[in-house]
Amino acid sequence: VQLVESGGGLVRAGGSLRLSCAVSGNIGSINAMGWYRQAPSKQRELVAAITRGGSTNYADSVKSRFTISRDNAKNTVHLEMNSLKPEDTAVYYCNADVRPRYSGYYSAYWGQGTQVTVSS
Repeated sequence: VQLVESGGGLVRAGGSLRLSCAVSGNIGSINAMGWYRQAPSKQRELVAAITRGGSTNYADSVKSRFTISRDNAKNTVHLEMNSLKPEDTAVYYCNADVRPRYSGYYSAYWGQGTQVTVSS
């Protein structure tokens, strides 16, 4: 199972970016998906999560600015980020709870991370 992120980059404060993550491999099913971020010298934190049924959860710091969505048919998850602030600068990681076809158990899988830099 592999998770590949795309869409990071450099943007000015107030701007927007859209992150995407595609899950591929020997996939049986995918439960929750989400985005985490880690800024220098800080712990990794949850940004947003979405269940298979579409229920969402956001960190207080991004509510009303970020929107998470997923396409179950394509095994993808997206993060639309608007009104970006310098404090949003971090490496953003995609996460998914995946049950491989050969397994009866779900495990957490991570992408390699994509850098988001917001300049003031």
